[in-house]
Amino acid sequence: MNYLAHIYLSGDDPLITMGNFMADGIKGKQYKTYLPQLQKGILLHRSIDSFTDSHPIVKQSTKRLHKKYSHYSGVIVDILYDHFLAKNWKNYSEKPLAGFIEHFYDSLDEHFELLTPGIQRMVPHMIADNWLLSYKDISGIGTVLYNMNRRTRNISGMDRAVEDLQLHYHDFEDEFTRFFEELRAFCIQKIIELNTVFSIK
Repeated sequence: MNYLAHIYLSGDDPLITMGNFMADGIKGKQYKTYLPQLQKGILLHRSIDSFTDSHPIVKQSTKRLHKKYSHYSGVIVDILYDHFLAKNWKNYSEKPLAGFIEHFYDSLDEHFELLTPGIQRMVPHMIADNWLLSYKDISGIGTVLYNMNRRTRNISGMDRAVEDLQLHYHDFEDEFTRFFEELRAFCIQKIIELNTVFSIK
């Protein structure tokens, strides 16, 4: 899953959210050097990624793209799924998307010193261009995919994936909707498990 989903699935604890948000840059057992609530977020992120990568519905989505984008198809699906989360936000939260995102940006500012250096460098760009809110529009997803393609030195061709999104829009949306219900339930249980484990330590 991409940024918006990881943030949403973290629950109400801001430090778990911060850990989940920055987890990609923390490898192996490095997570143990962070505060316990951040550790929970990092471990939650890893569990979300494992659950997602092994799920048959997600594999169905990535298979549709694999011939054209090879191993980049999983990254593309993560981004497309964030689009459907943003687009259908009212189905998942009573709080308006813009307000949810603004609250998250405020939390980033409040906990900035806890973030990894790479995330600290990224955050000003994320906020200035309001990446998270842009996900709800196809044009915003097109920009994300264009920038991701540039990061691969134009090797991935990910910028063309917006065409695949439009061509198979309803299939991707149906797959996201069915998968995300299972992922939400998984994350609720995982947070309970992490809270239990860390309370025993």
